[in-house]
Amino acid sequence: MRLEGTSLKKDFMRFIVPSIAAQWVFTLYTMVDGIFVAKGVSETALTAVNIAMPYTMALFSVSILFAVGTSTVTAILLGEKNEKRANEVFTQNIVLLAVFSVIITILVMQNLEKLAVFLGATKLNKAYVLEYLRWLVPFSAAFILSYSFEMLIKTDGFPRRATVIVTVGALMNVLLDYIMVMRMDMGVEGAAFATGISNTAVIILYLFHFCGKSGVVKFCRFKPDISLVGREFRNGLSSGITEMSAGFIIYLFNQAIIRLLNDDALVSYTIISYVNSLGVMAMVGVAQGYQPLVSYYYGQKRMEQCQKLKKYGIAAAAVLSVVYTAACMIFAEQIVSLFVSEDMPGLVNDSISVLRIFSLSFLLAGYNVVIGGYFIAVEESFAATGISLSRSVVSLTVCLLILTALFKGAGIWWTPLLSEAVTLIFTAAMLARYQKRAGWGTDRMSKKYLH
Repeated sequence: MRLEGTSLKKDFMRFIVPSIAAQWVFTLYTMVDGIFVAKGVSETALTAVNIAMPYTMALFSVSILFAVGTSTVTAILLGEKNEKRANEVFTQNIVLLAVFSVIITILVMQNLEKLAVFLGATKLNKAYVLEYLRWLVPFSAAFILSYSFEMLIKTDGFPRRATVIVTVGALMNVLLDYIMVMRMDMGVEGAAFATGISNTAVIILYLFHFCGKSGVVKFCRFKPDISLVGREFRNGLSSGITEMSAGFIIYLFNQAIIRLLNDDALVSYTIISYVNSLGVMAMVGVAQGYQPLVSYYYGQKRMEQCQKLKKYGIAAAAVLSVVYTAACMIFAEQIVSLFVSEDMPGLVNDSISVLRIFSLSFLLAGYNVVIGGYFIAVEESFAATGISLSRSVVSLTVCLLILTALFKGAGIWWTPLLSEAVTLIFTAAMLARYQKRAGWGTDRMSKKYLH
């Protein structure tokens, strides 16, 4: 990965900045769809994009699960100077995802209406949801493979190139959204088609890299290795859960809002879900950005560098958490105005209020995501998966049930803050347990890792 002899802090920044940018660009794919649909169709159509979002995030979670697992194993192998095996691991992953993508597409297209109802389509927006999914689902393979390639090109030592490629895709998505939604009046169908086409174009650009001569990681012949799939699954499970959690949270909150509030609250939550995705993906960018570095040094048994990288990651999470929360507080009105017309002042004011409440959870989320990313990099899959399960399923669901029982609909907006606080306690316990077991700063650490 061309790291020896360079500044560790500089390498850290070189990897996380493009990674954060790439995560934001991926999030903007759907967010741009929402903005154009809200302005070019209606606020009701906007809720349809939000209702369909868990499906897109489910695709990304599958991609991330194997991309992070493969990236961890590949980076360790590169650290061990075993390039041949690293290429075999990479190739098997891509072939597996391609086959899996085809299966998903066929199954979903055969059950499209059932999926729309399951995701929470109402009588008011069901037609929009079906239109959006009908044009989005055929591009499922593009969603899964594009994210996997983005992660693996960073492991190959080209984080900036990954950012350039996803940025090109995002700009293409904006242009196609404008043409198809605003000019050609294709509605939500045009937004879905624009997103699918831009993701497909991105895959072509990635293939130029992996089929070219500049990188180390290449396609090659391989023998199927089932045990490798299990190792990748364990290493990537927590990251897959983190991505899936975003979709699960949207699904869970949509159901609670439909039951306790009204369709206007769905519009407010659609805006919040976009902002939440940008915030969480910034933290995921730090975690996935420094993960190949940590895994590389872990493969070389250079644990002092791993410890320093962990400290850098926590510091980055702290800064991003404060800055992002402050931005949501200060610019809440401007954010809401991107989606909601001034002709609906009640909806505007309610959306601003709940956005500010919801954004408080960002103050804690970064620590959970970034420390979870460190555990992935050093193959501590139990701790990493536990953190992801806590913040995405266990504590979130329990907190939502408790707060809505006590405060009805108002409790929905405070749930993420309480859930992240509960998870942070678990994260701190796992980190203390790991450092005690590893023996940081003692002779035990030196004996265990350096000899």
